[in-house]
Formats: sequence, C-alpha cells, structure tokens
Amino acid sequence: MSKPILYMNPLSAPSRAVMYLVKYLGLELECIEISFDTRETLTPEFRKLNPQHTVPTLVDGHDVIYDSHAICGYLVDKYATNDELYPKGLVQRTLVQILYGGLESVPKDVVRCLHESWMILEDILKDSPYLCGENMTIADICCLATITAVLRMLPLLRRRIPNCSTGCGECVQCRFITMMGPNGCK
Repeated sequence: MSKPILYMNPLSAPSRAVMYLVKYLGLELECIEISFDTRETLTPEFRKLNPQHTVPTLVDGHDVIYDSHAICGYLVDKYATNDELYPKGLVQRTLVQILYGGLESVPKDVVRCLHESWMILEDILKDSPYLCGENMTIADICCLATITAVLRMLPLLRRRIPNCSTGCGECVQCRFITMMGPNGCK
C-alpha cells in the first residue's frame, strides 16, 4: 500500500496543523509543497483533485479530503492507537469540533477577531492544561498551528496572552512541535 499524499504549503496554518498532527502520530506521508506564488492550486489538475482549490489536501488511496479539520479527524480516526486526540464521546468530540475551528475564520475586523479569539482561549486555558481538559486533542494541535503562525509575525502579543503564547497550555513543549522546525514543516 502506498503512503498517503499531502498537498500542503508550510506557510499555511491549516497545512501546519495537519503536519503537526502527522508528526505527532508518527505517520509517514508523501508531502508535495504547493506554491501560492505560481498559483498551483488553480491548475486544472489540482482543481480536479480539490474543487475548492485549497491546501492542505490529503489523498489516501482513493479517498481525497480537502479541509484541514476533516483531514485531522480522518487521520486520528484511521491511524491513531486511541481516541484521546479526537474523543468518541459525543459531548467531548463536539467540544473539540467547536474549539479546533475557532481561530480559522477571520472576519473583516481581523484585530478585533484575533483579540476575541485569544481572550476565549486565555479563559479556557486558565483552568486546564489543554483546550478540552486534561488531555491534548486535535483542537489543541489545530489552534496551535494558527497561534504559532500569528505569534511568529506578531511577537509583541506574547505579553498580552500568556497562556496562549506558551502554546495552548503545554503544547509547545510537545516533541512534535520541536520536530517541525522554525517554518512549521521539515
């Protein structure tokens, strides 16, 4: 059986989220970096693969998945040894789904949206080491990808959001973050 193929760009927070998860799970994928500069997502071949022409896009055998949150859920359900990252329990899984998409949609007022998102995460992380309780889930990994991308560009925010800037509680210390390198992908 061939390795799954991940079309990605390391500058994309959604791509980084999937790459963090792949490293954490110890999976081997074939990574194909898609250039935004040359508009590779708009080629007829890529649009046939992914009509939304976005990255990341995962091809696993005959299955094609092209939303970072869906890819993360798919990878955990298919390849993880337990359901800790994406719990099977209805309430816990719903909480993960709410939180791992929380920082992805940015309306016109970006500054206001980021501030509100950070404050929500700060409140959640005051009482637990991870977004959904005592165990890391894909909500932490997906939010961490966005947090690290933003903090890389806006280092002054670190003082105003101490819980988030340490990386969704304890996540920055996780071995997979170190393995990813400064650009989020090795």
